[in-house]
Amino acid sequence: PLASFLPLSGSIKQAEPVDESSVKKMILTFEKRSYKNQELRIKFPDNPEKFMESELDLNDIIQEMHVIATMPDLYHLLVELNSVHSLLGLLTVVDLLQELTDIDTLHESEEGAEVLIDALLEGQVVALLVQNMERLDESVKEEADGVYNTLSCHLNAKMPFDANKLYCSEILAILLQNNDDTRELLGEMDGIDVLLQQLSVFKRHNPSTAEEQEMMENLFDALCSCLMLANNRDRFLKGEGLQLMNLMLREKKMSRTSALKVLDHGMIGPEGADNCHKFVDILGLRTIFPLFMKTPKKMKKTGTSEKEHEEHVCSIIASMLRNLKSQQRSRLFTKFTENDCEKVDRLMELYFKYLEAVQQADKRIEGEKHEMVRRGEILDDGMEDEFYLRRLDAGLFVLQLICYIMVEIGNSGIAQLQQRVHQILNVRGGSVKVIRHIMREYAESIGDGKTEEFKEVERKRIMDLLDSF
Repeated sequence: PLASFLPLSGSIKQAEPVDESSVKKMILTFEKRSYKNQELRIKFPDNPEKFMESELDLNDIIQEMHVIATMPDLYHLLVELNSVHSLLGLLTVVDLLQELTDIDTLHESEEGAEVLIDALLEGQVVALLVQNMERLDESVKEEADGVYNTLSCHLNAKMPFDANKLYCSEILAILLQNNDDTRELLGEMDGIDVLLQQLSVFKRHNPSTAEEQEMMENLFDALCSCLMLANNRDRFLKGEGLQLMNLMLREKKMSRTSALKVLDHGMIGPEGADNCHKFVDILGLRTIFPLFMKTPKKMKKTGTSEKEHEEHVCSIIASMLRNLKSQQRSRLFTKFTENDCEKVDRLMELYFKYLEAVQQADKRIEGEKHEMVRRGEILDDGMEDEFYLRRLDAGLFVLQLICYIMVEIGNSGIAQLQQRVHQILNVRGGSVKVIRHIMREYAESIGDGKTEEFKEVERKRIMDLLDSF
């Protein structure tokens, strides 16, 4: 009988150790209370007093279940006792889900994590979260969160942001990491539009609290993950995602940094061609080049480094050079000739800045390799890969992008641009040989996760550009 479980609220915490049997007991209590609450809600839909007590009981056990989040190795019980389905049916457990899927907790038990994440995905958690994101904006707050509303008076209807929204955004960002099926599912359900709608608030307003800022960043991360999938690039284009990001770059609010990252994800690679053309059509060049010419001072506030900013901007310009055809391509090259080629001057300034950073990192790495050989240690492929990643991190990746842009404008057929690049190289004692070396290394590492055929075509394209540089 239900009564035997009712004194639970205090007793588990004091007397019972939290182990497999107490967790089972907890889950079964939750199932019973959830069922009872549903039953009463259906029976007395217009009389909240009749189901209020069952609501409070249900909320007590949900609060108690937070302790399960400290033991990921027992997550399998949630799945075996079919609780995932019941949990997903209740909006009030969004914060519990958020604790269960906390990154640090998941790392503690890989197996437990996998079992739970699979069950969540099967239960269409993404679909529910996306619906919740939309629902939480409703003026009818009861619809947004049954129990939460009765228990948390501080969530008044005028606030479009609340804790549930933060949790939804966190869970969504986690589920979309490295998972193409989830990305596709979100795209099919118009999730890209929902994300864009939720983010549009931050076009002209900064988040008002640290939590709201965290939610904004989670939503941007979720959008970036979605854009890894080619189908979603098209949905982003049709949903006018480019226009929104472009406005954010112009408005100079906190969202600017993340908008830049989203554009980078949306325009990169051959799948980004349509977005690149559209970006030029909506006058995006006028927005991106001032950010190329000068890294904003405000970056520190959003925790973005100068290098990150310069990397995204250079990547966007490199993507456009890779993808643009005909008239849009000419418009891009014209930008480089404006104001006595000032953008070429800036490009070369960045080239020498990152070349120096990479040369210093190379020196350190060479010293370490020398030491390892002296100690008789073996330099295997794993070590070499690690060294390469360290070099990319030190600035090699940005340097490769800068050299690519340099080689592309050198092949533009505009004599003025090619002359300016070589002139600055000569004045500053730079060498074409170094650029060729950087580009060859770049060509070798290209197209991670792409087909061999794609890699081959891309390598040949880069080598051809180099030959005529």
